[in-house]
Amino acid sequence: MQQITIKAPATVANLVCGFDVLGMALEEPCDIMQVGLLDEPFVTVSSRDGFPLPSDPAQNTAGAPLLAIMEELGASRPGLGFEVLIDKKIKPGSGIGSSAASAAGAVVAANHLLGNIFSKQDLVRFAMFGEKVASGVKHADNVAPCIFGGITLIRSIFPLDIVSIPAPSLYVTVVHPQIEVRTADARQILRKNVLLKDAIRQWGNIAGLVAGLMRDDHELIGRSLEDVIIEPVRSILIPGFDEVKRQCKEAGALGGGISGSGPSIFMLSRDAAIAGAVEGCMKGIYEKIGLSYHTYITTINREGVKVYS
Repeated sequence: MQQITIKAPATVANLVCGFDVLGMALEEPCDIMQVGLLDEPFVTVSSRDGFPLPSDPAQNTAGAPLLAIMEELGASRPGLGFEVLIDKKIKPGSGIGSSAASAAGAVVAANHLLGNIFSKQDLVRFAMFGEKVASGVKHADNVAPCIFGGITLIRSIFPLDIVSIPAPSLYVTVVHPQIEVRTADARQILRKNVLLKDAIRQWGNIAGLVAGLMRDDHELIGRSLEDVIIEPVRSILIPGFDEVKRQCKEAGALGGGISGSGPSIFMLSRDAAIAGAVEGCMKGIYEKIGLSYHTYITTINREGVKVYS
């Protein structure tokens, strides 16, 4: 097989309290990528809609992970190269894993073309090179759920240790205000020091959220969706954030918060009816503000990147 098509899902990183350690894959939206083998040691990445991309693959979120694969294979696969064509449905800077979808989709497709010689954990290791291009830091809370599917806990980056967490049957409502928050910028404004009392509260919330997810305990999930460290700082970058969170919880959402570095906001709900009511709250707030937005009602993607052909 010389070429395949894959579907790479959007993701929600952090899950409110789990900064850089928790992530969740979504059923929609998804990037569509065609990846093919070349018989020359080059990587080319282009966009189906003509969106301008860096000509240097090392500066591209899909290209850098493929270069890492080529370097690892080295002399065992001389002349190996890849060409990538992306139909970008996940807008860059949206906070729902645009760079991760490109990176994860590229490495899953490449691995399939190479006969699945790498493990999923290896693929996350390669995909993190794409995240470093996007944010300046290797992190796995988007690429891990994108590759593994469902909800993942990144216990450690060095060495890489990824734990899959059973995902309950919840609905996810996302609103993407049409502003851009760059991940690198959102990291720069974070506090460098944290009070011990805040750290203790955050640890309790992370542990409670993981326990709630594994037990399918909606009330515990809702109580644990609290961030006392990151959200108070980053939320100032997102117009209407506090009102969205308040109204959505009043409408029945279990809870939620900033997706990744924002500006997207996600909310978890028990059923489709509540998820629809939550979407109505989101729309009403941004229509009142006068800010363009997109909304999605979706579920948790348990498969991750999907190979079509």
